[in-house]
Amino acid sequence: MVGNTANTLTITRLILRLDRFRIALWLVGLTFFTLIVPVAFRNLYGTQQERDAMALTMENPAMTAMVGPGDLENYTMGAMTAHQMILMTAVVAGLMAVLLTSRWTRGEEEEGRVEMIRSLPAGRLAQLMAAILVMTLVSVLLAVFTGLGLAAMGEASMTLEGSLLYGAALGGASLFFGGITAVAAQLLSNSRGTVGFSIAVLLGSYLFRAVTDISNETLSWISPLGWVTKAEVYSGNYWGPVVLLILSAGVLFAAGSWLNSIRDLGHSFVPPGKGRERASRLLQNPLGLTVRLQRTGFIVWAAGVFILGASYGSVLGDMEAFFAENELMAQLLQEQEGLSLTEQFIPMLLVVLSLLSTIPPLMAVNKLRGEEKKHRVKHLLGRAVSRTHLLAVYTGTTAVNGFIMLSLTAAGLWAAGNAVMDEGLAFGLIYGAAVSYYPAVLVMIGLAVLLIGALPKFTQLVWVYLFYSFVALYLGGLFQFPEWVGMVTPFGHVPQVPVEDSAVLPLVVLAGIAAVLTVIGFITFRKRDLDFQ
Repeated sequence: MVGNTANTLTITRLILRLDRFRIALWLVGLTFFTLIVPVAFRNLYGTQQERDAMALTMENPAMTAMVGPGDLENYTMGAMTAHQMILMTAVVAGLMAVLLTSRWTRGEEEEGRVEMIRSLPAGRLAQLMAAILVMTLVSVLLAVFTGLGLAAMGEASMTLEGSLLYGAALGGASLFFGGITAVAAQLLSNSRGTVGFSIAVLLGSYLFRAVTDISNETLSWISPLGWVTKAEVYSGNYWGPVVLLILSAGVLFAAGSWLNSIRDLGHSFVPPGKGRERASRLLQNPLGLTVRLQRTGFIVWAAGVFILGASYGSVLGDMEAFFAENELMAQLLQEQEGLSLTEQFIPMLLVVLSLLSTIPPLMAVNKLRGEEKKHRVKHLLGRAVSRTHLLAVYTGTTAVNGFIMLSLTAAGLWAAGNAVMDEGLAFGLIYGAAVSYYPAVLVMIGLAVLLIGALPKFTQLVWVYLFYSFVALYLGGLFQFPEWVGMVTPFGHVPQVPVEDSAVLPLVVLAGIAAVLTVIGFITFRKRDLDFQ
């Protein structure tokens, strides 16, 4: 009789063999992103006086909600690096864990490969245990690479203990959300639901921490991402929160293993709805089917971006009081005619919110490539559906998706900001500023369509470009990047209303670029072979 964990190491080696490049890209990207920050800070803020001035700019509710609390009284190079980067990097590490763990668990089961492996002398828990082992190895490597890399910087304030704690916090966050995904893979019936649920937990943790860090910092202990900031890397150097992350990950992995041991292969504890005996008219055409398949993800993301916008809007009232009490900040941000100091922060918030609002439409349009790799597209095209029609459905629904996400973001920011500010915000101002990013979102969608049509093997490059946009725009001002760095991304060409005057020409040009990319994508999709790897 085969044991429950028989041949786990063999499957572990198989996962490492198949995904070695994907794992390497994640590790190299996260490590590079971590190590480049103190190098840039050293060049930009070489003296303690310059760092203290930066600490003053970070001492406002909006920045606390965005990057978490920090040791602003002793803003050394190490404290600055940890304050401004560790939380964001932990979110990316958590996203990595969600995508990889889902791929190795529910994704493999959904594709039928786990059933094939089970037909061999492999244990019932072998696939899940292999996924846990690989995820643990990836997290340990991330912790070691970033920790030793930071320690090797030679910065006095970046001690070996603090650097190792920094790496351990990233590794712990990766393990924790890998554990969340391992449990979700047992509860939900497909990889789409597993990823959606796990990302919802990740975003919920970030949002809850953002709100509680402003209102009641003690409550932020409920959020696992709050534990990352509670470690106070390069300041207090508390290992307790990281140990809590690791222990919680162990509990989650154990729970996932137990759930996996008592359920049938191909089934889940939250079964999908039975549905109707006869398909509705809506499902009898590609548009209705596409909307139905993406309905759950759309609802989750719609709620998420609205809450995210509201969470940032909820701190705008505190910012007014902060500016009123801080003379230096009032001098640094001279009030422009017709604009309050708080309104001058809105463009920075909208850049981040627009980038986050681009994620759901990109996920939606890339579903077509996923359906193609699973050989489901052929079933549709075998009927009276053309390739152009099918791609047009995905592109059109995605374009609507992007517009709705930006609109909900603006609505959340306005509603919460209007509730906490004395004078409130003009809805037209906020909504117009947010929707002005729509042509940039269309460019990203057009790029995704182009890759699906012309280079389907490289569809994931659109995520690299989106990540570049985040780094260039969110960190561009912080690192004082040259202007051209931000102009490489379409979001860098959008006028920063209300600080800058609205301009139609850049938006028209962006819309034209999006149209060209989309047309090329349609032409190449019609001509290439399906299921091209």
